Amino acid sequence: MTEQRPAPEDDEAIVVDQTDKRTMAPFIAAAVFAAIVLVAIVAGGVFSPAEKNVTEADRIAAAAQNYASARNSTDAVPPPGVACDGFDEGKSPLAGQFAGGGSSGSSIEIPKVAEQRVNGDRGKAAVTVRVDGRVSTETWNFLRAGDRWVVCG
Repeated sequence: MTEQRPAPEDDEAIVVDQTDKRTMAPFIAAAVFAAIVLVAIVAGGVFSPAEKNVTEADRIAAAAQNYASARNSTDAVPPPGVACDGFDEGKSPLAGQFAGGGSSGSSIEIPKVAEQRVNGDRGKAAVTVRVDGRVSTETWNFLRAGDRWVVCG
């Protein structure tokens, strides 16, 4: 049971045909496609940045948050730049929150702003306010002042 192997000279030579030409075209096409996609992504970011995709409802919510932040950081009532001219906090929805305890030392939090409605340069929203643990939801009025919204009672 011994196997005999043929001598190397008896084997047939294997002919390898290497005449087919390979092209770089598919790789170049893929690179060009990837470059076009990359340019489109960059151009989309430049011409339509995410910060410009802000709705009026988002701006009204930001105005309420800005009012609360400014109110917490200053004793001026109303804080400058976040309320319309002639704003009287005593006649605003916040008056009930400060009744009895006064407003000094009180911290205002805005946990929720909902039901934002815009009518031209005027807006309304249901703003939930927390002052010293007391929570209430009231309708706040807003006014567009240039490119931003301010609290108006």
